[in-house]
Amino acid sequence: MPHAFDDQTVTAVLGHMNSDHTDDNILIARAFGDSPAPESARMTGFDGDGGDWVVTTAGGETAELRVPWPGGPITARPEVRREVVALYDEACRRLGITPRPH
Repeated sequence: MPHAFDDQTVTAVLGHMNSDHTDDNILIARAFGDSPAPESARMTGFDGDGGDWVVTTAGGETAELRVPWPGGPITARPEVRREVVALYDEACRRLGITPRPH
């Protein structure tokens, strides 16, 4: 069973990702999801095995996206940031985009 993070951690990470990293969410959705041109993507949750997003297409259709953490299962809050950054970097690599410095 994957590690479950406490509600405070989940709320903080989701708030940060969905207010400060909306473009990163879209890049992750483009690189790892089925829709090549998502209109928006919102991180909706995560656990020790990966992150969850809801992706909306330009036509208004929504789909759930589950992406495993690149480094494998995690159990500590600092590891969440490391793995989200790794997803962003891999998304940029897959899409041929130069990632911004971290």
